[in-house]
Amino acid sequence: MSIKLHGLVAATHTPFHPNGDLHLDVVERQAEFLAQSGVGTVFIGGSTGESHSLTLMERLALAERWTQVVRGSDLRVVVHVGANCLADSRTLATQAQQLQATATSALAPSYFKPRSLDMLVACAAEVAAAAPKLPFYFYDIPSMTGVQFSMPEFLEKAPARIPNLAGIKFTNSDLMAYQRCLHADGGQFDIPWGVDEYLLGALAFGAQGAVGSSYNFAAPLYLKVIAAFQSGDLTTARAEQLRSVRLIELLAGYGYMGAAKATMGFLGIAVGPARLPNGNLTTDQLVQLRGQLEAGGYLS
Repeated sequence: MSIKLHGLVAATHTPFHPNGDLHLDVVERQAEFLAQSGVGTVFIGGSTGESHSLTLMERLALAERWTQVVRGSDLRVVVHVGANCLADSRTLATQAQQLQATATSALAPSYFKPRSLDMLVACAAEVAAAAPKLPFYFYDIPSMTGVQFSMPEFLEKAPARIPNLAGIKFTNSDLMAYQRCLHADGGQFDIPWGVDEYLLGALAFGAQGAVGSSYNFAAPLYLKVIAAFQSGDLTTARAEQLRSVRLIELLAGYGYMGAAKATMGFLGIAVGPARLPNGNLTTDQLVQLRGQLEAGGYLS
């Protein structure tokens, strides 16, 4: 598949009302804000989208809303369809193809885990086959799934079973394995980088695209990292990457999901609270966080 997820891809938040119900009216504002921020593609219903805290019907409704909102625009939509139930994954993938999404992606089942690389390939193949006309990206995120196999070996075995395999969403800090994936089979696969704090390192290894949660609210910062790297200004690139690290550490100190969604609210995009088991900030914490973000220049 010839698609390339180059540039910044925002792993979007799923918007909720204060009571926790879906608030899909916010999607239009999310799309406008991201497009204005320099983001060209959204990755919906993934980890940042709290996919494992959504029902199947909610995930179907989310994908339908996003594809409706971006129709006729330049913003592309990748639908994450991974789930512990492969039948649900296939349902989501089939819908994504019907909605003419840009691509699908799926992480590994994480409760009953695949016990071998061959079993992982079999799971991914089942999901990808439900949307054979769309490019498929395997979503490698071992820190969350607990499923850790060699991704270079995955790229050796998977194409025979997954003809629409486009590449890997590589949310894994193993830069050596990342470099090997970039060069697998003559470099034919698209391997967007998925660890925001290490973007500069990935660029040095050859990354051309990146999928991340903090691109929702800090895309201009990362565009500075990319521009400085491309111009050979490593001093600026390193300084901006350090600002990214400090931002993410700040949010993680409050509980990353709730703090990240609160940050979107500070920017005028009311994506609402996080769902349990993720937590949310108290009123005092919201005031404190906003002050810290403003002091760091992150809301300007």
